[in-house]
Amino acid sequence: MSTPVETRDHEPFIHPALFYRDADEYLAGTVPFVRDGLAAGEPVAVSVPAANLALLRAELSADADRITLMDMGIAGRNPGRIIPGVLRAFADTHTDRHVRIIGEPIWPDRSAHEYPACVQHEALINLAFAGRDVTILCPYDTQNLPSAVLVDAEATHPLLIDSAGQRSSTAYDPEAIIAGYNQPLPEPADAADLTVDATNLAQARTLARTHAHEAGLSQDKAADVELVVTELVTNSIDHGGGSGTLRIWTVDGHLVCQVRDQGTLTDPLAGRHPVPPEAHRNRGLLLVNHMADLVRFHTSTGDTTIRVHFRL
Repeated sequence: MSTPVETRDHEPFIHPALFYRDADEYLAGTVPFVRDGLAAGEPVAVSVPAANLALLRAELSADADRITLMDMGIAGRNPGRIIPGVLRAFADTHTDRHVRIIGEPIWPDRSAHEYPACVQHEALINLAFAGRDVTILCPYDTQNLPSAVLVDAEATHPLLIDSAGQRSSTAYDPEAIIAGYNQPLPEPADAADLTVDATNLAQARTLARTHAHEAGLSQDKAADVELVVTELVTNSIDHGGGSGTLRIWTVDGHLVCQVRDQGTLTDPLAGRHPVPPEAHRNRGLLLVNHMADLVRFHTSTGDTTIRVHFRL
């Protein structure tokens, strides 16, 4: 397999999908990418699932100590965290040079609940890094991922690589993916409900903390749930028409908190923009993405739902 660096002169940001069938093809597509970057003096980061991380670490041997390695199952367990907390966190510290990153956010064990957020993330990378001197290579397991996932990968990546070589994607259309997966979220049959405005924020915090404890979460994790709910309902009060509807329930091993209001998310990268530590505003959704295990959303004119999951 060839690496996509040769196309870099035509567009500063390169975002290829690497389609691999087995460990040999995985290593053939990733190891030269890493070593070519090291030879060129470029910063290299790798964030992939644990099994593939071990595979790469063993193959790279001493070269593994020269790159940044991250378990995507931990660093990117919430896909909404990957752009600010993994990709931008690395690339933004090396703005003077071309940067190479291998990011594998989609693997067979990702759940059906997680997948829409994963594919939206892949589409949003193209907005977040437009014009940046960065290459982000995204591997896809063609033997174990559903065919629909591979079809989506062709829409979110302008360049495709497999054992036959590399080619431009004729299906590339990230905006269609962003819009297509912006679907209303099915409502639960049974949930605790509270309409929240500026007069009863304390009641919303208490409701969140109580349900977190009843679900079996630790004291620290319950505090995280309370903080996330506080950020969401405050955002509704400030930007969503003055109030929001909070719903909390448990399902499939998760505590789920949802806030719906009359606002509209106009920035598709909301919650994914890194914010300097000294900034005191525009941190709410970024904090939510950082603390939750999964964030899903649906937005339309005058109607936005944000749903967060915490593993029990």
